[in-house]
Amino acid sequence: MIPPISSIPPISLPEVAPVNSPGQSAGGFQSVLQGIVGNMEQSQAQSQQVTNNFLNGGNEELHTVALAAQRASLEFELFLQVRNKVTSAYQEIMRMQV
Repeated sequence: MIPPISSIPPISLPEVAPVNSPGQSAGGFQSVLQGIVGNMEQSQAQSQQVTNNFLNGGNEELHTVALAAQRASLEFELFLQVRNKVTSAYQEIMRMQV
């Protein structure tokens, strides 16, 4: 008998502080980027752990491994796109004539 497929946990978005929040410190942008990088690293580590558990004969199911790997891949792609946009914006600001 094939066991039933366990439920898939919902995807949660990283918490990001509002841009114009009162009392936000000067390092707000840095803290947002650090949070994004931290979430990406955590997702990568979780994907690696689930994959290793599956390969070592643990009780992980194949769909869980595939979802964890895809989530980590998407978060990495998002991080790369954000990095590219920030770099592009910085370069555009540096080209401005004062």
